Amino acid sequence: MAKNVVIVESPAKATTIEKFLGPGYKVLASFGHVRDLPKSKLGIDVEHNFEPQYIIPRGSGKTVKALEKAIGAADTIYLATDYDREGEAIAWHILQAIPAKKDQTVERITFTEITENAIKNAIKAPRQIDQDLVDAQQARRVLDRLVGYSLSPVLWKKVRSGLSAGRVQSVALKLIVDREREIEAFKPDEYWSLIVDLETAKKEQFQAELTKVAGEKPDLGSEASTRALEQKLRTATYTVESIDSKEVKRSPAPPFITSSLQQEASRKLSFSSKKTMVVAQQLYEGISLAGQHVGLISYMRTDSYNLSDQATGQAKTLITKLYGEKYASPTPRLYKKKVRGAQEAHEAIRPTDLMRQPGDLSAHLTKDQLRLYQLIWQRTMASQMADARYLQKGANIAASDCTLRAKGRNTLFDGFTRVYTEGHDTDAEESDQTMPELKEGEKLTLVELVGEQHFTSPPPRFTEASLIKTLEENGIGRPSTYAPTISTIVSRGYVTSESRQLRPEDIGLIVTDLLSEHFPFVVDAKFTAEVEDKLDDVAEGQIEWQPVVKEFYDPMKHLIDTEVDKIVKIKIPEIPTDEICELCGKPMVIKSGRFGQFIACTGFPECKNTKQYHEPTGITCPLDGGDVVEKTTKRRRKFWGCANYPECKFASWVKPNPDGSVTPAEPETAEEKAAKKPKNKTVTLKAKE
Repeated sequence: MAKNVVIVESPAKATTIEKFLGPGYKVLASFGHVRDLPKSKLGIDVEHNFEPQYIIPRGSGKTVKALEKAIGAADTIYLATDYDREGEAIAWHILQAIPAKKDQTVERITFTEITENAIKNAIKAPRQIDQDLVDAQQARRVLDRLVGYSLSPVLWKKVRSGLSAGRVQSVALKLIVDREREIEAFKPDEYWSLIVDLETAKKEQFQAELTKVAGEKPDLGSEASTRALEQKLRTATYTVESIDSKEVKRSPAPPFITSSLQQEASRKLSFSSKKTMVVAQQLYEGISLAGQHVGLISYMRTDSYNLSDQATGQAKTLITKLYGEKYASPTPRLYKKKVRGAQEAHEAIRPTDLMRQPGDLSAHLTKDQLRLYQLIWQRTMASQMADARYLQKGANIAASDCTLRAKGRNTLFDGFTRVYTEGHDTDAEESDQTMPELKEGEKLTLVELVGEQHFTSPPPRFTEASLIKTLEENGIGRPSTYAPTISTIVSRGYVTSESRQLRPEDIGLIVTDLLSEHFPFVVDAKFTAEVEDKLDDVAEGQIEWQPVVKEFYDPMKHLIDTEVDKIVKIKIPEIPTDEICELCGKPMVIKSGRFGQFIACTGFPECKNTKQYHEPTGITCPLDGGDVVEKTTKRRRKFWGCANYPECKFASWVKPNPDGSVTPAEPETAEEKAAKKPKNKTVTLKAKE
């Protein structure tokens, strides 16, 4: 048996690391946690300082025995689980399940990338298990168990079985529900704009917008007032009144952390947060290149913007080589996370070797792996590039007693934007029109005048990207919790993903209203953020973890004891149909269940006849003339397909026209391509019922 045993979490990493370390080292995988709370009961002694009652889960017994056998013969045990609180806790649990002998040395090692240098350097710099990090993870696990196992049964009893409540998931759901109700309550206001196309004596054209009349804001609230101003502008003489310009700089976004990677992969790649983390894990664990297995990116669960000196130096070398010296930042760019809890000792998410350009890996990666790697590579490179510089130009145009404003932006140096620009959840309002050279007093010719009606818009529904951004800004959850939180509220049927927007279902509204009325602190964003801050205090060794749990649990327990009997059982509305049950002859209704709506017999429980239900649309299938219905994938994403599936396999992410035709997305303009605006796509799904 090897004298040195190294324990990691995944077998893929174990194989790679053992090759790096060579003879004398045996590397084994724990396959994640070797101990956990039992599923069959609460597993927490609330009467005795919230002591967790850990067990070795079914299926982990063989792993524990294999680890015990290997550890028993070793001189030194290296616990090399992941570089975060969860990994620290897994290392601690391994020692609790398999205590080391007195004559054995136990070392905790960490690394942020799976490369030979990183692994060997970690072996040279071991440390002890950080009990504060372990306690912070224990506190989170205990809190989440107490909320789930205390409140979920209330939902089963008062609403229906299969529902769940969670310390972070219920807050996230409430954000989505509150936004939906804002949208429903929104009343649009009418407003107009007046845009003129003007031409110089050199036949150069540009646009200007009416901003003032007699020095005051113009009345553009109705068509009548707008048309009156339009008539005045049609007969006016246009003169350049004043000109202004200034050079502005734009700096690159910092390298990726977990939350920003999830947001950007959602915007640019249409990845769910869960998919992003799965693919990132694959890149972290790596692939075989030239006969050697290498990790391609650094650890993907991090909230630090730091880059190593080696990474910034490599970036400068490659930027200079590919684009020229002027594109490289003169000094390494340093970014600092401005929120509590950032672990500055960690690194941002970056390629382990920037010299591995995306094109070099195209033959070795899947399509999704390559796209995510390219995103990480581009963001890392851009973070170390020079600022983009623009000449921001403006002009005030006089016309009668009216003032119009023209503005534009000319690119002086593209800088980091040559490689990458950050996406946004809303369209930027900067004007990128190229302004001609103007002179004060210059006369201009009116080419066209357009008065256009607009209406104020309601706030947009959350996307995964914007929800993660909001959770992060409000201190709700931490990087490792965003993906599972969103995945849970979608899989429970609380929320549907429709054209990447998160829309609450009726059951999501019901659950949120019940929790808000009877257990308000559970869905209170501020309170949840305060709990996260206290978990950070635990991780920093400032406070003990049990008082944090007690402060949360006691009021929840009191409310459960006093409120549950007051809650009237909620009957989820049933929608009548024209269908008659072919088994018993009773009417059938549309019901809501864990997996969405379905048709059921009103004779239940004597008659258990049920059918699938799909929302009718009145649209004709273009392939077989059948009805097009609204359907939902297993991941609760909405699409439209033929009701005659599987005989007819017509399906589209985009809602078809009434005749069944699908209007294709318009081709991108050069400007749209430059801005990388997302476009709707129509694809044929391999739909499964």
